[in-house]
Amino acid sequence: MIDLLRRIVESVDCTYAEARYQVRDMTEIAIEKGEIYDVSSLKISGVGIRVLKSGAWGFAGTNSTEVEKLASAAKKAERMAVLTSDKRGEKVKGLADVDMAEGKYEITPKQPLEDIAIEDKMSIVVEAEREIRGYSDEIVSARCSYNEIIDRKKFVNTDGSWFESYLSKPEFRTMAICRSGDETVIGIRNIGVTGGWKDLFSKMDHLGIAEQAAGKALRLLKASHPKGGRSTVILDPSLAGIISHEAIGHTVEADFVRSGSIASGLMGKKVASELVTIADSGSSEYMPGAAGTLMVDDEGVPTKRAEIICKGVLVGYLHDRESAAHFDVEPTGNARAFEYSNEPIIRMRNTYVEPGDWKLEELIQDTKKGYLMKGAMNGEADSNATFMFAVQEAQEIVNGELGETYRGVSVSGNALEVLSKVDAITKEFQWDLGSGYCGKGQWAKVDGGGGYLRCEALMGGRQVE
Repeated sequence: MIDLLRRIVESVDCTYAEARYQVRDMTEIAIEKGEIYDVSSLKISGVGIRVLKSGAWGFAGTNSTEVEKLASAAKKAERMAVLTSDKRGEKVKGLADVDMAEGKYEITPKQPLEDIAIEDKMSIVVEAEREIRGYSDEIVSARCSYNEIIDRKKFVNTDGSWFESYLSKPEFRTMAICRSGDETVIGIRNIGVTGGWKDLFSKMDHLGIAEQAAGKALRLLKASHPKGGRSTVILDPSLAGIISHEAIGHTVEADFVRSGSIASGLMGKKVASELVTIADSGSSEYMPGAAGTLMVDDEGVPTKRAEIICKGVLVGYLHDRESAAHFDVEPTGNARAFEYSNEPIIRMRNTYVEPGDWKLEELIQDTKKGYLMKGAMNGEADSNATFMFAVQEAQEIVNGELGETYRGVSVSGNALEVLSKVDAITKEFQWDLGSGYCGKGQWAKVDGGGGYLRCEALMGGRQVE
């Protein structure tokens, strides 16, 4: 296949061309209220071809590996580049030079997913959902699911890069549902990794995860709503990760920077506390198995750690080869395409706040009044780094001791202002967004995390008279 792809890209009259062959196997199993409502297995395969000609990109995909179909797709991509060039204002001036990937790239999983029978995968979903419903009479419903993606890719380009890669990414999700009056209360515990079956359940088995979701739902059922206002908060690793990803990471993706995100005028300036260092990486620093892990991106650039904020100063953006040439820097390996039919664009991988020197216990004891906020949920952030995220639960801290638990909580603010208020970060590091995906015209498997951060933010709650 590599030789065939090489012949195809070399046949195109252009500045640059690349071809990416992908085979993806997907499995999904889901159960709710004791009934299985989804068991599916899907395989997709095809080739995406991208061409740079006349200062513009053209892209075409085909689900065939026949020579005639591949040649036709390459010609179509070439024509699309020429047509786009006539409409494009700013032309692509070139691609940054970089030591390109050559060879095979594979993260060896512990117990490959292919070795686990579909019956065993179904069994953990059934058992976990039953465990949640049987945990307490106050739990009215439960939902559990297992998903996996196994990707095999082959890639060549006209700059001499070629690679073959293999990655597997399993996910396991649990939800316990209670009702309190007119309100529905949910407890969620989700996990996702890059690796195999034993990597997914390396810390806890499926029943332990189910019990965590059930226990959380019951705690929240008895919890009250806090009064909103500006507070000292300790954000757990999931919240540190989602702020790093949503409110910081997207603003420093170089295509957004060129479109005028808040980060476009802040390079070299202090944007956070000197305790804060944020990076995005294709590897799993500090803890293995991060769900966004990949060794080479979809332009054939080996991935590396890309520092975004260093000791409070904005020091870098996230790049593909085109944006790296525009900014005269090295590519960071952030060009990603979700499926063969998607064109590579700048995406994050694993985005995180580096750990600090505190222990969580010490940090709580050092806090006179505030809240320990745990469990990032849905929310939003804009190009000015303003964010609002729902939080599963918040536990009050009074004179260094944990107290009452609250539900219906949100945390909001401007990420740059919030990160400027960080006065402590713990040694405890965790990846905690591994079951999620990032959307930017196409999906991408990502992760985020960090240590626990103490800062000031606006906590949303119910108005109390």
